[in-house]
Amino acid sequence: MKRKATYRLLVTRREMLYVHDEFDHTLMLVEMEGEPIEYQVGIAGKFVSRRSVTFHDRVRGTGSMQGYAVTTFEEGSIYSSFKGHRDAETKITKGTWEIYKGIGKLASIKGSGEFTVKPGDKPREFILEIDGEYEL
Repeated sequence: MKRKATYRLLVTRREMLYVHDEFDHTLMLVEMEGEPIEYQVGIAGKFVSRRSVTFHDRVRGTGSMQGYAVTTFEEGSIYSSFKGHRDAETKITKGTWEIYKGIGKLASIKGSGEFTVKPGDKPREFILEIDGEYEL
């Protein structure tokens, strides 16, 4: 089944190191918490929490990212991995995600899709739009 969701993400921790091989080359480890702006309640019940940890490798604000997310609902959780690329000019990150584990009522879930992350209206805030297909 196809589904879409939109989350508000807030950076809760960020560690950044400069590589020093060229100007503004950085490696970052970022932790974010999220809450839904728009989503459909499914078989596992209402949303409880979303946490992600992401590794970024950027030069002048452009570069790759990859990470993991845990989304918890009343009666189950989804563990997913994701990879993407951020464009410094637009400040938009686009990529793909895939579920690698489910718990509770979501134990047999499989799914994958695409995502877009855009800056939010507040500091440390981002908007995550998820599009994909799930199978239980």
